[in-house]
Amino acid sequence: MKIGVVGVNHNLAPITIRESVSFTEMQKIEAINFLLDQEIEEVIILSTCNRSEIYIQSKDIDSKIKIVEDFYEKFFNARDIKEFLFCKNGIDAIHHIFNVTAGLDSIVLGEDQILGQVKDAHDFSMKLGASKKVFNKLFREAITTAKDIKHTTKISQQPLSISYIGVKFLQEKIGSLEGKNALVIGVGKMSKLTMKHLEEEKVNNIYVSNRNHGKVKEIEDDYKNVVSIQYEDRYKILNDVDIVISATASPHIVIKKEEMPIINRKIYMMDIALPRDIDPKINELDNIEVYDIDDLKNIHDQNDQKRKELANVGYEIIAQKIEEFLVWEDSIYIDPTIESLNDKCLEIREDTLDYILKKTNLDARDKKIVDKMITSALRRLIRDPIINLKQVKDKGKREEYIKLIEELFEI
Repeated sequence: MKIGVVGVNHNLAPITIRESVSFTEMQKIEAINFLLDQEIEEVIILSTCNRSEIYIQSKDIDSKIKIVEDFYEKFFNARDIKEFLFCKNGIDAIHHIFNVTAGLDSIVLGEDQILGQVKDAHDFSMKLGASKKVFNKLFREAITTAKDIKHTTKISQQPLSISYIGVKFLQEKIGSLEGKNALVIGVGKMSKLTMKHLEEEKVNNIYVSNRNHGKVKEIEDDYKNVVSIQYEDRYKILNDVDIVISATASPHIVIKKEEMPIINRKIYMMDIALPRDIDPKINELDNIEVYDIDDLKNIHDQNDQKRKELANVGYEIIAQKIEEFLVWEDSIYIDPTIESLNDKCLEIREDTLDYILKKTNLDARDKKIVDKMITSALRRLIRDPIINLKQVKDKGKREEYIKLIEELFEI
């Protein structure tokens, strides 16, 4: 087995560690190219608010995993990162990929967003030529299986998105959100879900701010209580709101302590971005409480029992799909032998056809007929050995047969 994964995620690393090794798009390109130069055959990087993981496929997987561990430390200048890194290879790495893609390794069990993030990560690597035969097959199977699990179990219909839990968390802190005013920063998927859940809780005004103000104007008609405000005015509105929820894709802090006005009312701030949007030092100010996604785990644990039951069905589906993938993966190791046999047949075909054409005076039609007959005969010759070779389950025997075929056919 040549597949491995190295990284940090919400299971082992706090948010301060996760955000320190979060990849930008340009960093992904740089990292993938570096790892390919280390003779790692395939690389996919998955970087989300809850995980930073590098998947690799290569010979001598143990030494390549060590390269990735060292890479994390040097690339991010993170001296203590290794104590938070997890490493898996072989069947454990494959299970991890399937579980992550299906949302079964997420803080919010069965959440939808990770599926799109895995697909995007795979597409990104394919465009760079870093995802090839094995990873293309593996990740496509994982994505297809995740969709099957969601369709079969309806697990994602249990309302437990990060946005949902964040709103419920604030509701527990305040008591009721009805009639309250909120500021939402960002207009991505999580922010839109947040607005939807805030409307369901009968929030009064939902002020929305985004660096690109045009995107805010685009969604105003979709939400009855949304009031757009300019990005540079986000601090001015703080004394008019009860809660702030931020979920941008910014690599930098968007609410800074040094720019905060004096707050004369109680405000609850929920940061569901990673890297974080809200300066955690704001917690030191009067009348403000700041929370982040790590604070959501308790309410998540209270609400996901039903999803855990549905997840067991997902695990069973994954186990079957992994078994099928392993059969496929096992078979690809005979592909070089099959390719060599086909090349040998092509060589014999060309030599034989060349000899026949020199000794006869065939017209174009007869040449095609002879060519087809020779090609067909050679394919029949190797068809049964190839079929039988694929059906051999014992790896030791298969390797013996491969060696024997290579010796007999001199390939």
